[in-house]
Amino acid sequence: MSARIEVTPRVALIDVARRIVLAGFGPHAQVELTARLAMPDGSEWVSTNRFTADVNGRVDLSEAAPVSGDYAGSGVQAMGIVWSMQCVSQPTRPESIEPLTIQLEARDTAGASATADFVQQYLAEGVTRREIREAGVVGTLFTPATPGPHPAVVVLNGSGGGINEPRAALYAAHGYAALALGYFNAPGLPSAISRTPLEYFAAALDWLRASVQPENGFVAVAGQSRGGELALLLAATWPERVSAVIGYVPSAVLHGTLRAGASGEPPDAVAWTLDGRPLAHVWEDNAQADWSAFRHPPTPGAPVRQAPAFESALRDAAAVARARIPVERIAGPILLISGTDDGFWPSSRYADTITADLRARGFAHPVEHLRYEGAGHSILFPHTPTTQIARVHPVAGVPITAGGTPAANARANEASWSSVLQFLDAARRTR
Repeated sequence: MSARIEVTPRVALIDVARRIVLAGFGPHAQVELTARLAMPDGSEWVSTNRFTADVNGRVDLSEAAPVSGDYAGSGVQAMGIVWSMQCVSQPTRPESIEPLTIQLEARDTAGASATADFVQQYLAEGVTRREIREAGVVGTLFTPATPGPHPAVVVLNGSGGGINEPRAALYAAHGYAALALGYFNAPGLPSAISRTPLEYFAAALDWLRASVQPENGFVAVAGQSRGGELALLLAATWPERVSAVIGYVPSAVLHGTLRAGASGEPPDAVAWTLDGRPLAHVWEDNAQADWSAFRHPPTPGAPVRQAPAFESALRDAAAVARARIPVERIAGPILLISGTDDGFWPSSRYADTITADLRARGFAHPVEHLRYEGAGHSILFPHTPTTQIARVHPVAGVPITAGGTPAANARANEASWSSVLQFLDAARRTR
């Protein structure tokens, strides 16, 4: 038979692993497989890996490791051709939830070749998307195709702001009414995080409850980075409004504006207010804080690894106590996700602090910390490229390294997402 590439399933959600088989090549041939992806944001990604075919001229990526290439040395990785993709062209447009088509080309040393493609989707069939610009709330609501009522999830972005539609769309694909909530750097909202009133989020939670009427009143809040800090803060401030919390690479303490403040504003300016009053943060009157790592790269021209600056702030026990998020007030289960090589801030230390504190207090609800060795700050969902460790901060314009290795970040993406879905399922069933 002629050379071919078999991909199963060809079209599916992005979090679905594919079985990719190269067949019809020469016995024991060296087969080079190239994967190409043109993202809707204008960026372009490529991976190339070489495999040795078996006696029947076949390579099953769920059984064979590459002998050379972009994920060589990482062992058998069924979706390694995706996470090992390298960015060859930077984005020129905002991200979107348009389907992603990955083009495959395989060629052996004798000249046999084959092509195929597969499609990764964010929107499941029947899921509806609705932009929300009402009652002061800015975001996008995704509603499952199945009859309601549905449990609900609020999705919060980090210090880049904006509206995290891809993750909300995936929650909806798994049966949750998901509100991707903007709070700055989004249409109709302030461009900076400075002095963001928590009352905005209380109004959004109330709007969601009234509009969606969630199953058994279940509303989880899931946030990434600064959004993880915020998710914990909201659940501690209004425990009656939040049923469960998911904190991706979160903080245990409140921070100032950092890189997301207004132009010309210092990084220790106020980020959060309640009843018109600023909330204390760990950088305020901190006798131990050293901003050096926050402001300067380790070597000229390198991206900034700012986590050591955050470690320095934790040496002032009084400042930490003032800025501590009172997580014991949360009235539901908590899931924390971190990477041990987080370059942004010490998310594993923060999450360890939270879990130890709650256990010492005899917290009445389940608390779990998923701690991924060697992973960094960018823990997302499965089957996305993980090689771009350093990125330019979308507000500050400063290149920062998130830490971790591509392989460790890919492992964290895959393992954490299935755990998040299991956590939500258990939380809503015990509501």
